[in-house]
Amino acid sequence: MTRSDLVEELAARFSQLTQRDAEFAVKTILDAVSDALVRGHRIEIRGFGSFSVTRRPPRMGRNPRSGEAVAIPEKRVPHFKPGKALREAVDQREPAGQPSASPTSAP
Repeated sequence: MTRSDLVEELAARFSQLTQRDAEFAVKTILDAVSDALVRGHRIEIRGFGSFSVTRRPPRMGRNPRSGEAVAIPEKRVPHFKPGKALREAVDQREPAGQPSASPTSAP
């Protein structure tokens, strides 16, 4: 699902919202999440999951072409941890077009 798909879904579900209002709502929420993460805050949405910033320590890597050692600096990266309700909902749902994996007995 893309951002524009999300805007369309929101506008379709709530008839009182125009496409422009839905787009503004999605942009506002995503900007608020981004700003909080930039400041190092943690965001928790019950039933969905939590966003946080994790630190990746500096390490030594390798250039795959030359095999030369390369110093990789420390980074702060966003991290998403799904909530229990989301994990269970995803686990119960079969992917579209995929037959369910049911055990069969061998003849």
